[in-house]
Amino acid sequence: MNNNTRSGGVTDSFGSTTTSSAVALPGINDFAEGFVSYQTRAVNVLETADNHPDSALANIYAGMLWMFLERPEAPEKSIPYALRAERAGGLNDRERGMLALLQAWQRYDHQQVLAIGTQLCSEYPRDLPLLKVVQYHAFNAGNAALMLRLALAAEPHNAHLAAMHSMVAFGHEQSHHIGEAELAAHRALAIDPHEPWAHHALAHVHLGRGTSREGLALLSASSPSWEGLNSFMFTHNWWHVALFEIARGELDTALQIHDERCWGVQPDYSQDQIGAVSLLARLELAAVDVGDRWQQLLPFLETRQGDVIQPFLSLQYLYGLARAGSPLTEELLNLVRAQAEMPVVAQDRELWRDVAIPAAEGMVAHARGEHDRAAQELASVRHELWRIGGSHAQRDLFEQVLLDARLRAGDWRAARKTLEHRRQWEPDSPILQQRLQEVYQHLNG
Repeated sequence: MNNNTRSGGVTDSFGSTTTSSAVALPGINDFAEGFVSYQTRAVNVLETADNHPDSALANIYAGMLWMFLERPEAPEKSIPYALRAERAGGLNDRERGMLALLQAWQRYDHQQVLAIGTQLCSEYPRDLPLLKVVQYHAFNAGNAALMLRLALAAEPHNAHLAAMHSMVAFGHEQSHHIGEAELAAHRALAIDPHEPWAHHALAHVHLGRGTSREGLALLSASSPSWEGLNSFMFTHNWWHVALFEIARGELDTALQIHDERCWGVQPDYSQDQIGAVSLLARLELAAVDVGDRWQQLLPFLETRQGDVIQPFLSLQYLYGLARAGSPLTEELLNLVRAQAEMPVVAQDRELWRDVAIPAAEGMVAHARGEHDRAAQELASVRHELWRIGGSHAQRDLFEQVLLDARLRAGDWRAARKTLEHRRQWEPDSPILQQRLQEVYQHLNG
């Protein structure tokens, strides 16, 4: 860590100059390092910002941390920190850019966030926390090409850092460059075998290749290093383990992972909630009786009845509410429908109208056993769902729900086509083989 004064300030762990005082630097570095490596110490910047209102960067980072809450009230929590950063005065060019990015984020002006972030990344290629923030927004916009382009541009400046190569790896994987993703992830692990985002990228690689045994072995060996990470990284990597177990037909093990590793770590957090919804849904699609687990999620999902900030998240909250039989399902569904005319985020009107609303209707229909309608709605947007963000693995939930709806509606030809396609990357799945056998029996009977 370099704390030397330079250009009227000090430098953080990634070599970026800040106008903040040296006494605020430990909290700034806790966020910068912790955010990139998924460590819980990132939250220490909140105390630093409160104790140092004259530290623009600490307050900018604190404002960003609140935006990662991914709830409608996030801007309300975040804006005071942006105002405090403005009042601090004397910001350098990088800090002014970061503040502008934060303010655009608070307005949910996604296009402006990406425009500002892309420019800042080109000017400050060693700033990995900034790159991580911009990749997050590009990911939510379904823009894998930008995720990868920004990471590749930064890679020559940060080749000594494992986190850099894992960001490249995930950008490659989301761009369907499986071989390149694998190589980049292993470059990260050669530097730091415990790099969790590299483990995550390799989970996607093995899922895409259908090599579930290899993926499970790698993640199982790596899992002890996830202890103590933030709830997203801990639960999400275990979520990937559960997917491999489902692919192998080890359904009891997958259900145990849900109970012990995926749900209950930070149940009020968006990513923990959608991970649990997605995993329970996949288990039910594999004919597992999940008991009262939907009801266990319900108190937390019912706080989302007014949450239409990110379509990708809202679709999963909605499905969980519907599966739990909550009366708030209709309230959230009506709010989703309203986004076609008066969206909370103006830029997302067409996204809701053309993609998210039909998907929402389909997911609720499936949860209620209306399989013909579910198949019709989900099929109509099947090839556009990338626009709502999320990873290939996460969006596969909608594909699996569509397949189940077709099977239950007796659309055997469409189901056969989907199953044969899935067999290319789930060659060893006993569940898939059983479904194919049933479909061919109907078609040949």
